[in-house]
Amino acid sequence: MKYRLKGGVTLSDADFGRMADEAERGEYPGTPGEWVVRPQGRPALDGGELASVTFKMTKAQRDALDRRAESRGETRSQLMREALTRELASA
Repeated sequence: MKYRLKGGVTLSDADFGRMADEAERGEYPGTPGEWVVRPQGRPALDGGELASVTFKMTKAQRDALDRRAESRGETRSQLMREALTRELASA
């Protein structure tokens, strides 16, 4: 089975098995004191202050939105930001 991580990386069951075997042997990437896992969170978009906007949609709309975002290799938020940017640019 394949798993798509938040950062876009895809790992398989075999990848997880290999990493588990390495960890059991005490083999970890990186050197002591350095980040082994990148800091969490999305990089800033343009340096401006961010704000959350929440609204309701039907489950069918959400599912269609998720399918469209996945087909483009994007997250739901990325697709929505792009759509909003296009709409505001055409105003």
